[in-house]
Amino acid sequence: AFVILSIFAFLGEAVLGGIGISMPAFRIAGGILLFLTALDMLFERRTKRREDQAEEAEEDYPDPSIFPLAIPLLSGPGAITSVILLAGQDTGIQTTLSVLAVAALVLAIVFTLFLTASALERLLGRTGITVITRLLGLLLAALAVQFILGGLQNFGFRGDPTGRRTHRKICLTSAVLGRGDVRADED
Repeated sequence: AFVILSIFAFLGEAVLGGIGISMPAFRIAGGILLFLTALDMLFERRTKRREDQAEEAEEDYPDPSIFPLAIPLLSGPGAITSVILLAGQDTGIQTTLSVLAVAALVLAIVFTLFLTASALERLLGRTGITVITRLLGLLLAALAVQFILGGLQNFGFRGDPTGRRTHRKICLTSAVLGRGDVRADED
């Protein structure tokens, strides 16, 4: 999983540029993809779908031990999108290495959680897992919206990334002087 994420961290932007996709467009598309995943987490559609797939897998294949975890689960579309977008925020190698360091840390945490999954499931219970899933879904939704807003700003749409309103002063000097035009100046 780390090798796949590393390849996309270093080459993802070049691949996108090669097929004519700009980073702002990819940022918006990736944000929408992550937002849809977050909605699934918030409304438990993802959990129900996984339970249904697990039941079907048990019926079709008696030995569930062979399942590719790296590509569909750990380094799937959401993770690849996040790595490309985060690594593409700056052109320096330090940003890419920082993103990969965080990805390695996340993969180490996921590995630890895989090892302790049974104990954590017993400890948290169904309600605890639902609460944590929804909380993480909300955080993922906020990250997705931030990706979308960043992409829109890169396309030239202006907005205040802090969420505070900008105050405008109306300059009436031209109107007072008889020109009749009013302009707005930002602080």
